[in-house]
Amino acid sequence: MLTSYVPCFMTGKRQSSDSSNFEDSPSRREFDGSKRNSSFPVFDLRTIIAATDNFSAANELGKGGFGSVYKGLLQNRMEIAVKRLSKYSGQGVEEFKNEVALIAKLQHRNLVRILGCCIQGEEKMLVYEYLPNKSLDSFIFDETKRLCLDWGKRFEIICGIARGILYLHQDSRLRIIHRDLKASNILLDNTLNPKISDFGMARIVGGDQIEVNTNRVVGT
Repeated sequence: MLTSYVPCFMTGKRQSSDSSNFEDSPSRREFDGSKRNSSFPVFDLRTIIAATDNFSAANELGKGGFGSVYKGLLQNRMEIAVKRLSKYSGQGVEEFKNEVALIAKLQHRNLVRILGCCIQGEEKMLVYEYLPNKSLDSFIFDETKRLCLDWGKRFEIICGIARGILYLHQDSRLRIIHRDLKASNILLDNTLNPKISDFGMARIVGGDQIEVNTNRVVGT
């Protein structure tokens, strides 16, 4: 019975990105004039607006403290997820740049991959790979989808999350504390491989530090 449900949540392969979606636009120039970030993919705002149907409610995937996340479809038919930061959030341009630079350096099969960003005027956005099965909590609390998660699959998901956290805490060049790890921040790809998302609350820990200052309260 279990196998009859699984194909419902397995989708096709992700298509490769198209360089036509990137432009030498104001968003690229505003991001950073230095050579250090000039090669980082920067999406033109018009491309993002077209991909998300002008950030329509139908494409909204979720909403958090820093803003909303939308599903988008590029001209080359590649699906993306766009994190549009609130104009009134506490995250300024410099904090946004730090987040982009941080995520761009992380490469692990259990972390959500960032594809680029967009900064134009008051708009600040991150563009991620789109994961068709959405978040782990959508499976756990759904009477039908949870049938896909037998104990073997649940153990695989737990191990994948642990590998991602170990990478963040120990194996990456940067030592990072996520600080907001929960089921809704664990996304699942087309084979139900878990990927940790939402590094908006991440904090870099210096190489010689063994403790983190957590005076500022964060959470859902």
